Amino acid sequence: MQTIHSHVLANGLVLLAEPMRSVESAAFTFLVPAGCVHDAGDKGGLAGFTCDMLTRGAGARDSRQLIDGLDQLGLERGEAVSSAHTSFSGALLASDLPAALEIYADILQRPRLPIDQLESSRQVMLQELESVEDDPHQKVILELRRRHYADAWGLPSQGDLEGLEAIGIEDVRRSFAQHYHPNGAILGVAGRIDWDQLRAQVERLFGAWKPREEPPVTGAGERIRRDHVEFEGQQTHIGIAYDSVPYRHPDYFQAWGAVGALSGGMSSRYFTEVREKRGLCYTVYASYQTLRDRATVISYAGTSADRAQETLDVMLAELGRLAHGILPHEIDRLKARIKSSLIMQQESSSARSSAIARDWYHLGRVRTLDEIGSRVDALSVDSINAYLAQNPPRDFTVVTLGPEPLEVPERVS
Repeated sequence: MQTIHSHVLANGLVLLAEPMRSVESAAFTFLVPAGCVHDAGDKGGLAGFTCDMLTRGAGARDSRQLIDGLDQLGLERGEAVSSAHTSFSGALLASDLPAALEIYADILQRPRLPIDQLESSRQVMLQELESVEDDPHQKVILELRRRHYADAWGLPSQGDLEGLEAIGIEDVRRSFAQHYHPNGAILGVAGRIDWDQLRAQVERLFGAWKPREEPPVTGAGERIRRDHVEFEGQQTHIGIAYDSVPYRHPDYFQAWGAVGALSGGMSSRYFTEVREKRGLCYTVYASYQTLRDRATVISYAGTSADRAQETLDVMLAELGRLAHGILPHEIDRLKARIKSSLIMQQESSSARSSAIARDWYHLGRVRTLDEIGSRVDALSVDSINAYLAQNPPRDFTVVTLGPEPLEVPERVS
């Protein structure tokens, strides 16, 4: 029996917990409403910069003491910046969870943000930006998102060179003051935990955290449906995006199922038609990316420049064919993959802490694994094809990166 506990503190912080008696670990995921969607303007990368500075000393600990304290707990940790959130996650022995939460209470509420660490943090951010320039796969996806969303939701968390070089300590401190607050924040915990003890500790550690008004999201432009980014080399990287329904939408599982037929394993349409039959590329896939109120299906292929046009043509043809529906054997494989993923998720405290926090953000509640399994079981060829008939892939944004631009046929323009 899966149990999900929830508690909302008076300041707005949401605490979620899923006890897992079969494991000895515990994991936590903080989602703080400090995403890069607020980076619009001339300080691109500020959310990521702020995130890095938060771990350079907090409370009574300086930077070295903070890292040593986390390492002594054996914490496997991570920080990440997405459009909507900055996330802080960790997994460790369940007995050490209270000590880890003590440290993160300082990180999220009382960071030192030391000016003598500013340049070190800037170098970290600049290196991350340079890594994007060295990774054409990642770069074309970021450029595709920027053009497809055409507003602040398409901003990359890495920022840009001018923005990173312009950020000063007061920008970081202002970013922290504006965006790190309990209202809109979510803490998901999973593993061998005692709910009553956890709730009492979180109330003690975070109950005095002061809520703040959420700043509005600014920065909008016009979608660029076709674009090419010059890139030296013998390879071309192709990105295709189209709108879909978000996670909270009643038809989400039908939309997700359709993408699963397009790209999910070595029997998927993309893999079979683009790579196996024609040998056009070394990598091809489609992924579903959802925000709270909108979603996008993104396709990618990396190929040689001389085969890039044919690769793009075949990908677009497969997207057009998908609009005509899927076949029974495709849904059988899809269900098997999803159920395998659900079973593995049941065994991972890290996966569950992340999932329950994400569910609350999108839905205001947590879907149990049984509920998800039931929704997967209810998927059928007819339900997915009915969805595709009403919502065929269309209105594509196409971005290519390579030595020469490609032609997009008029029929999909």
